[in-house]
Amino acid sequence: QVQLVESGGGLVQAGGSLRLSCVASGRTFSSYWMGWFRQAPGKERDFVAAISWSGENTHYSESTKGRFTISRDNAKDTMYLQMTSLKTEDTAVYYCADSSRRVVPWSTDYDYWGHGTQVTVSS
Repeated sequence: QVQLVESGGGLVQAGGSLRLSCVASGRTFSSYWMGWFRQAPGKERDFVAAISWSGENTHYSESTKGRFTISRDNAKDTMYLQMTSLKTEDTAVYYCADSSRRVVPWSTDYDYWGHGTQVTVSS
């Protein structure tokens, strides 16, 4: 059973930075895409970023492009999201996602999800 555990969330002022981590365990496959999503209260879960197994291919949402950087270390079974120039509208619970299938990276069609880590950006 694949387990994903996010960490690194917290409270930060607007303009600040945070680095999220997602550690995977129990994986018996080489996932092609891993992704980060976020969900604000009362809103749908939205795509943030995705990265291919090799790290050569990445995708970002328009709202995070240029501010967030996704990366992964397969030797550590860990994916990261470096967030800079944070805005109040970035406040949400951030989830990492994984799949044994080759999903559309910006869709929510992933098989495995973490429980999320809260990011709160104050003005």
